[in-house]
Amino acid sequence: MSTLVEDNPAKHRFEILVDDALAGFTAYEPRGELLVFTRTEVDPRFQNMGVGAALVRQTLDQVRERGGKVVPVCRFMAAFIDRHPEYATMVAVQP
Repeated sequence: MSTLVEDNPAKHRFEILVDDALAGFTAYEPRGELLVFTRTEVDPRFQNMGVGAALVRQTLDQVRERGGKVVPVCRFMAAFIDRHPEYATMVAVQP
């Protein structure tokens, strides 16, 4: 199973492709260098396969690479960050 996570700025979301099929996304509202993540969805065909975790991990890695900060309004992303404290420094207070 090959995965690719890409930002789709036109739709304000990061998308994960699994073997070239859209498997899920995490939506955001941009606020300058700050991204407010509002929800994460994974297609039922790809649930319980680690796709959601891969999506959030690779999204956070890309945001960190750009020097950005996140506000995890989405419960899935917030829970991921709680379980992976290496991303805690990326969390900003919602403006």
